[in-house]
Amino acid sequence: MTEELRLIKKYPNRRLYDTATSSYITLADVKQLVLDKVFFKVVDAKSEEDLTRAILLQIILEEESAGAPMFSSDMLSQIIRFYGNAMQGMMGSYLDKNIQTFVEIQRRLQEQSVPKFGDNPMLNAEAWSQFVKMQGPTIQGLMSSYLEQSANTFLDMQQQLQKQARSIFGNFPFGNFGAQAADNKPDAPTPDTDSFNQPQKKTG
Repeated sequence: MTEELRLIKKYPNRRLYDTATSSYITLADVKQLVLDKVFFKVVDAKSEEDLTRAILLQIILEEESAGAPMFSSDMLSQIIRFYGNAMQGMMGSYLDKNIQTFVEIQRRLQEQSVPKFGDNPMLNAEAWSQFVKMQGPTIQGLMSSYLEQSANTFLDMQQQLQKQARSIFGNFPFGNFGAQAADNKPDAPTPDTDSFNQPQKKTG
């Protein structure tokens, strides 16, 4: 049975209204919904425009400004450069898969910690932090293995794009363009040999 999508309405006064609880909520409450893995959708109360991404980006902005940012200035600059780039769609998919893999690594670590910390190791944040530090080599090994596979996947994708480009543009007669242009040039006039053989008339 799939969980029903929770609808949150945003009013012109910037207040968020949770239709499930019939009450106004804050951005912190929306963040808690994300942490609790509650499926929700934020829409404009009048136009019904989907504002979910905008709200999530606002939460990320506040978290980044809280003193422990995840994104460096260089990383954000690199991401901005991909907007409008031909690889923009592929980069979005690439980042999405990277995050999914990182979540899978976290899940494995949590499974390993169950015998020591119980079903919810997050309840003991300090102990969980120590456990993660102890598992440093394991995490590095998993990440190194994944990054190697990811790099190989990216190279394979690049080679496939090159092959597709050759198959598409190889049908155009670009290579023979110069030769065809030369063939289409008008013939140069041939000199009149008789004019050289006849004696020149003297004037005056």
